[in-house]
Amino acid sequence: MDMVKSEKLIYEYARHDDEGNIIGMNRAIDEVDIHVSPGDFVAILGHNGSGKSTLAKHINAILVPTGGTMWVNGRDTKDPEELWNVRQSAGMVFQNPDNQIIGTVVEEDVGFGLENLGVPTEEIWKRVEDSLKAVGMIQYRTNSPNKLSGGQKQRVAIAGVIAMAPQCIVLDEPTAMLDPNGRKEVIRTIQELRKRKNVTVILITHYMDEVIDADKVYVMDSGHIVMSGTPKEIFSQVEELKRYRLDVPQVTMLAEELRKRGLDIPKGIIRTEELVEALCRLN
Repeated sequence: MDMVKSEKLIYEYARHDDEGNIIGMNRAIDEVDIHVSPGDFVAILGHNGSGKSTLAKHINAILVPTGGTMWVNGRDTKDPEELWNVRQSAGMVFQNPDNQIIGTVVEEDVGFGLENLGVPTEEIWKRVEDSLKAVGMIQYRTNSPNKLSGGQKQRVAIAGVIAMAPQCIVLDEPTAMLDPNGRKEVIRTIQELRKRKNVTVILITHYMDEVIDADKVYVMDSGHIVMSGTPKEIFSQVEELKRYRLDVPQVTMLAEELRKRGLDIPKGIIRTEELVEALCRLN
């Protein structure tokens, strides 16, 4: 069974005039089909306004379809009786960690959701400790979140989601507000988590370098899935990606420029080591 599956998913929202009257409908998601298997790392790419964040919000039932269906762990997100089960199955990490962190001490913040669930105190502290260890933040457990860097705050936000023990984590541009070091920190944390706990990861991003380890990549444009495949398959189509106003990893672009200058280099290079090997074979 797929962890996440959508069929002909549609999401429309009303446009209003200055007086609040409905003057039309906008279709943000237009008949989208996706399939994510348990334990997969799936990346969803797209320029601003492509619909990728709207799609992410359907996986956690923050939004529900106006047409078609979204299933999470076999549960229809439109079914109000399944809302709690859907949100237990799929945890969400947002772009700005400050919007998710509400505690004055790191460990209290991570345990906040569990407390609301009525989890026994002993179990809360065990889960808090395990989650902070998983994201490499255990030494900051008694610190104020306000004193942490952006990357550290985002790791605390991820720990808060992990503590709820979801089978799937959806990360909606979690590195958009971070510097390059913070971005690397968060992506490394996500990768380690996936390996340790076999959590399904769905990453919404516009940073191409973050998706080279994904099992599958979906590219969105104007509410549609316009490309899908492995990172190598997607990034071998440099001109196609440019049409959708997307870049490729720097090493892919360098390899493409060398190909244009006549060097016999394969398409779809996504790692520096691959380019070095290709260049060495030319000698």
